[in-house]
Amino acid sequence: MSLFDAEPGAAGTGAVDPTQPLAARMRPATLAEVVGQDHVLGEGSMLRRAIEEARPHSMIFYGPPGTGKTTLARLVATHAKAAFEELSAVQVGSKDVRAVISRAQERLRGGRTTVFFLDEIHRFNKAQQDALLPAVEDGTLVLIGATTENPYFEVNSALLSRSRIYELHGLSDDDVKTLLRRALDDQERGIADPPPVDDDAIDFLAARAGGDARTALSALELAAEAGEPITIDIAEDALQRKAVLYDKGGDKHYDLISAWIKATRGSDPDASLLYLAAMLEGGEDPRFIARRMVILASEDIGNADPQALQVAVAGAHAVEHVGLPECALNLAQVAVYLALAPKSNASYEAIKAARRWVQEHGPVIPPAPLQSAAYPGAKALGRGKGYDYPHSRREGVSPQELMPQEAEGERFLELTDHGAEAELRERLQEIRRKRAK
Repeated sequence: MSLFDAEPGAAGTGAVDPTQPLAARMRPATLAEVVGQDHVLGEGSMLRRAIEEARPHSMIFYGPPGTGKTTLARLVATHAKAAFEELSAVQVGSKDVRAVISRAQERLRGGRTTVFFLDEIHRFNKAQQDALLPAVEDGTLVLIGATTENPYFEVNSALLSRSRIYELHGLSDDDVKTLLRRALDDQERGIADPPPVDDDAIDFLAARAGGDARTALSALELAAEAGEPITIDIAEDALQRKAVLYDKGGDKHYDLISAWIKATRGSDPDASLLYLAAMLEGGEDPRFIARRMVILASEDIGNADPQALQVAVAGAHAVEHVGLPECALNLAQVAVYLALAPKSNASYEAIKAARRWVQEHGPVIPPAPLQSAAYPGAKALGRGKGYDYPHSRREGVSPQELMPQEAEGERFLELTDHGAEAELRERLQEIRRKRAK
């Protein structure tokens, strides 16, 4: 049986088994005890109403480990007074599923609903997932699938169309701290006679658990077994991870992201990876790192390698869909690419110069031929009149003045000869010659 398995047909007995791991004993028994996931459990939300009003529906919980997928499934069954069946797709096959469906049919004849929680649902192949469809469609059971993978890629469209998708987020550090302190204070379900615990140790366990409540609670339980005061050294040993001096809201936060930017800008992939690792080990939000990567792709690389922006945006997208710990691989790939890419800050300097010009000269009024003639009366005002359409020119370049009168002759863009920008630079020079600029 897994950490949170229950006997078939029961959503929970309410009794505390002292032999269970701390994470299992501290599983929230009511909605009021659930920490985090306000985006799907807030007052008036669809999921909260479905649980409180005992109206279970088939659904898929998608999110990182230790974020409450099993807990929510059990609460759905408890509030509906339904039988609760739990299996892991890693360990079972179609035969086990057929047995669950058979028991659900028997209960339904007696007027009782069955909630079937299938963990790691993405591990089932198409045929195994298809086998669930008839029972879901005819109401034999309410299916609740759980997955750490994007269900839109991993779950059959037929099942998706019959289920509501709820994406769960990794718990915040404060959420995990709440759960840790609850385990220390709850004498019935938590740690009996807990030793003194340093605040630094709680902060460390919360930060390094990566939003996974199970990981944090398991480490706390292990640290408490010695019966000694729990210091950060003991917490490190329990979690098997060294504490990295890092304050996500303080100097270290800014120092390390600054060092990462400068190392990557300086084309040193090894230094870039080191500072990236330090941020990740310190508990930095990977989305913050991904945003800086997207910025750097345009600020420091630009058109010297236009693909850098695509790589950075793809990395940011991966972070949102994969989450920690696996998204560290996505961030590492992006960091290496950005560090090795040819560098140019031409676009950065150009927009800075253009904005400075606007700030100094005030409103920009385009020449009349460039203004819109799409509204009634525009032509009578001379809007759009005399516009020289470039596509009517043999080489697609018009000599017409495109700058406002007060900005004629201004140049904001000066390209480098780095990477792909070298070709663009030749193109720019040729265009300027043809336009006699």
